[in-house]
Amino acid sequence: MAIRINRVYTRTGDAGETRLVGGASTHKDSLRVEAYGTVDELNSVLGVARAANDEISVGKGVEAARQLGDILEGLQNELFDLGSELATPAGETYPGMITIGEAEVLALEQTIDRCQEDLEDLKSFILPAGGRVAASLHLARTVCRRAERDVLRLHREETASPEVLKYLNRLSDLLFVLARWISHHTGTPEILWEKGLRLGKSDNGEGNA
Repeated sequence: MAIRINRVYTRTGDAGETRLVGGASTHKDSLRVEAYGTVDELNSVLGVARAANDEISVGKGVEAARQLGDILEGLQNELFDLGSELATPAGETYPGMITIGEAEVLALEQTIDRCQEDLEDLKSFILPAGGRVAASLHLARTVCRRAERDVLRLHREETASPEVLKYLNRLSDLLFVLARWISHHTGTPEILWEKGLRLGKSDNGEGNA
């Protein structure tokens, strides 16, 4: 389907309303707009991760970075399709419409399993860090969780595909694994959570002068 965009601003949203796929009007703070808006935000964060990943051009992580770039490109395209699905009112369809289904969920699970083979089991929680790419993927993971919550709220009030919820749930798991995976292949240490750690205190609990 050919798409032509020749105007960035239309002024039609100045009153706080927007149009869904098919032309129906809705408020910009509606549950449906909130849901696909958060998916759009997630897609943008993945773009930041891709930009950081593209800078890995030397060292032992180059091949892993290439593979990660391919994975992220695929995810961004799927999220665009997902956003379009969420922007379509319940019961509406259009020619060539793509919907997220069990095949996409299974593909995420297979990627998780493949990456997990390279990783050691966790013995502690890790902090969202591990280099620019990993940190960006952790940020994407948290936005993905928010998108899942937004879609769940939409699902309670209107019709939304349960497969979308499964997809976002599994995607957040994948983003966590990918953050660990790229850290592993670039030799970037993971930072473990230290329960009860207080900066500036010695082992006996007394503050340093």
